[in-house]
Amino acid sequence: MVFNSVTRKSALVVGCAAQALLFCTPAQATGTLAGSKIDNTATATFSLPNGGSGSVTSNIVSLTVDELLDVTVAWADGGDVLVRPGLTGQVLTYTVTNIGNGSEAFVLSARNALSGDDFDPSAFAIYLDSNSDGDYDPGIDQAYVAGSNNPVLAADGATTVFIVSSIAAGVVDGARAGLDLIATADTGSGAPGTNFAGLGTGGANAVVGATGADGLDDGYYKVSAATVGLVKSAVVTDIYGTATAVPGSTISYTLVATVNGSGSVANLAIADAIPTGSTYKPGSITLEANALTDVLDADAGELSPTGVEVRLGTVPAGQARTVTFKVTIDQ
Repeated sequence: MVFNSVTRKSALVVGCAAQALLFCTPAQATGTLAGSKIDNTATATFSLPNGGSGSVTSNIVSLTVDELLDVTVAWADGGDVLVRPGLTGQVLTYTVTNIGNGSEAFVLSARNALSGDDFDPSAFAIYLDSNSDGDYDPGIDQAYVAGSNNPVLAADGATTVFIVSSIAAGVVDGARAGLDLIATADTGSGAPGTNFAGLGTGGANAVVGATGADGLDDGYYKVSAATVGLVKSAVVTDIYGTATAVPGSTISYTLVATVNGSGSVANLAIADAIPTGSTYKPGSITLEANALTDVLDADAGELSPTGVEVRLGTVPAGQARTVTFKVTIDQ
């Protein structure tokens, strides 16, 4: 088995018919197309003793061009696909290209037990790019069933294939998982030069090419598992300039939300109820030391009926956001 990698031929996708069997025909095939006839005759000319001349034509020698079985598979995502623990429907994208000289069907398979990766994706399945747009479209792209809808590619034809997987809930941040997509010529595969007599295009022979008539490439997921830590602290200032919690003292609360791991979290928000026995000090909410208003408006925070609320939005891993507010102990 030969490992191959080719550039994704997005131009070949445009104009391909969106059918259960995906056909994609380029403007020019590789070499002489399988099944083509190569006819040849020879001519001999001569002079006669009486001064005349003559010529004679040989019989026609006709050869049928054999089909070369060659295929490549290339992972087309351009880098690790970031996933989170517990997600389903995670997609790896591959390009399968028929680099032989005849139309050929290809049997597809996937393998997740790769050495050197950190975990194995589960519940993986292969899908064909039924609408030829290069993107996985749930409910539109057809699930692949070996022997039922093997993609058929013309010489130099290419198609997009997806592997869709689930990611276990317990995998750790930064872990990688690999999946192979394998494409094998339906006519046969094996050592280069292996001959399948009469099984090529147009009844010619089919001959295994340099790729062994099967190709594969690895695609990878990488876990991006961000977690959030929230720490709250308080500083008391009393009316005497000390730190006793007596009626009339001010409590300054600080809340620090820190995102750990990799990636980012979206729609992060902090909510904190005003403690019983205290009263909120108007105008005391800050975010990153910037004052926020107490009413619901364009800024990120407000005092709601349930307490202080501050919207932090999307926060990348490795960053923290600090919110403060004050209350007075009731007298």
